[in-house]
Amino acid sequence: MQILSNYNSILLVLLFFIITYLFSVIEKVTDIKGYTNFLKSHFKNTKIKNLIPIGFYILVVMEFTSLVLLLIGAYLVIKLESNVIAKIGLEFSALTLLVMLIGQRFAKDYQGAMLLAVYFILNVFGLFLMQ
Repeated sequence: MQILSNYNSILLVLLFFIITYLFSVIEKVTDIKGYTNFLKSHFKNTKIKNLIPIGFYILVVMEFTSLVLLLIGAYLVIKLESNVIAKIGLEFSALTLLVMLIGQRFAKDYQGAMLLAVYFILNVFGLFLMQ
């Protein structure tokens, strides 16, 4: 159990993002039509409105990839005390959040962008803990 006390902060950050991406992917996959309709409405007055169908699938793949890397990373932190994959997972997660931020800025959804900043700060903090 010494491992948990040595890596508790890292594991908590990983767990936060695992939960976040898990629910996000499940929501998107179980209601594809509803979510794409939301995105079409959200981006209807933007230059990227025609990219919504492909953008949706790119986002789902990015979130799912982040989720898998974070799950494997958390497992390896616990079992082998190695944070290499967890770090890659958080780096990929940061890229995923930046893609979402770009979308929010195109939509001129400044509150949505601000909320993503909170996730991004926690993500960068997690990477900082792994230095």
